[in-house]
Parts: sequence; structure tokens; C-alpha cells
Amino acid sequence: MTKGAGRSNLQQRVLSAIVLVAVVLVLTWAGGFWYRILCAGIAGAVLYEWTAMASPRDATAHRIVLWGLLAVILAMLLAGVPAATLLIALVVAVIVGAALAAYDQQGFWPVAGVAYAGLSAISLAALRSDDAAGLAATLFLFAIVWATDILAYFVGRAIGGPKLAPSISPGKTWSGAIGGTIAGIVAGGAIALYAGIVWGVLATASLALILSIVSQIGDLFESSLKRRFGTKDSSGLIPGHGGVMDRVDGLVAAASMLFVIGAAASGLDAPANALFGR
Repeated sequence: MTKGAGRSNLQQRVLSAIVLVAVVLVLTWAGGFWYRILCAGIAGAVLYEWTAMASPRDATAHRIVLWGLLAVILAMLLAGVPAATLLIALVVAVIVGAALAAYDQQGFWPVAGVAYAGLSAISLAALRSDDAAGLAATLFLFAIVWATDILAYFVGRAIGGPKLAPSISPGKTWSGAIGGTIAGIVAGGAIALYAGIVWGVLATASLALILSIVSQIGDLFESSLKRRFGTKDSSGLIPGHGGVMDRVDGLVAAASMLFVIGAAASGLDAPANALFGR
């Protein structure tokens, strides 16, 4: 790649990132139905990319069935159906998809995409809810995941060193993972301080540490999925960035973890309240 081409690609990546972050933050701030549209859009794009990678080329009918199953879940989500009901519906959809896959001998990887995409949308939407606690929880999550991702990239390139998981993602290093984790803890702490969340330094750092690590595991999981199906990017939907899955792999993993932690503390329909309510 020439210097000019590399510079052009970097400019494209930066411009795409600015637009994406702006859209995400505006919809997150708006909350309610507008934020649920964002969650549904992410889930729909994820399943589209997942099935494109994992489904046989001649399995168009099976892909359409899986898209239809997820569409029902997303329609319920947009209508404001409670998270507990959505999770039950998702389980039913996965069972139906798995039964059809067994009957058609299509394999179960495409069906796993329904579970992955559906849980991603449900977790993100339930965390945001429609209150101040939900907004704080979502911004806390974004800050950790984005800081982890950005600093892991730059620290890894600057320092290098031993590879984190060379058989899965040869470019990732331990230095990048550690640098990203530290950045995630700092960013999460800053948002908690700004939002007036007072848990104590250790509790805040511990939660941020967990989410930062999980986000990196989510990144590695998506890398392993692409390696399994022999593709470099999940798609070309985002100029300079590849696919939606390439951008949200860490986010959806961390969101699912925070959703589980919050649900254990506050219940499925108010997972942010105990952690982020005042």
C-alpha cells in the first residue's frame, strides 16, 4: 500500500468513526424509541453479516427464516416489550431455528447468530431504558469499550511485544491489551465521576476492569469467527472499518455482561438502577 492510499484509508476511517459516534451518541441521548431503533439496526446488521459468513451460499431460504425470526424479536423490542418477555421470545426463536437447521441439515452456526444478535439488542436496550440511570449506564459502557479499543490499538502499535492470541488475531499484543484495559478503567471512572455515581474507587475500577476484559474477549471471539469462515472483514458496510460486527464485537459482549450484572442486582427490566441510580 502506498503512503497516499494509507493516508486516504486513515482519513476514511476517521470520518466514518466521527459520523458513527455522533449518530450513536445522539440516539443514546434521545433514548426511548429512537435508541431502540439503534439497537434493532445493530442487531439486524449483525445477523446479516453473521449469516453471510456462516451460511452456505445455497441456503438462502434458511437465512430468510432466521432473519424473520429475529425480525419478530426486534419488532417486539421496538414496541417496548419488557426484557424478560424478549428473552423468552429469543429462546423460542433459537429453538425454532435450531429445529429447522437440524431438519434441513444446514448446521447450527447461522442459528447462533440469531442468539448473538438478539441478545445484543436486548442487552443494549434494557441497559438504556428511559431514565437517568440508564443513560449513565450506557455512557459508562461506551466510554470503557471505546477507550479500550482505541488505546489497545495505539499502545499495541507503539510498544509491540508478545502476541495476545496469535492463532486468532496475530495483530493483538499483550501491551495493547494492558494499555487498553488501563484506558478503559480511567474512562469508566471519569464517566462515573461525571454522572455522580459514588461506589468507591475499588468498586468502580473493578466493574470497569471486568467490562474492559470482556470487551476484548468479544473482539477475539469475532476474530475467531472470521478466521473460522475465512474472511477478513464481516462485511464492507462501514467505509474504512469493514462491517458492523467489526465495530460492535467488544461493545455487545460488554453490554451483555453489564446487563447480566445489572439484572442480578435490579431485575431484568431495570438492570441499570441498582448500579447507576442515585
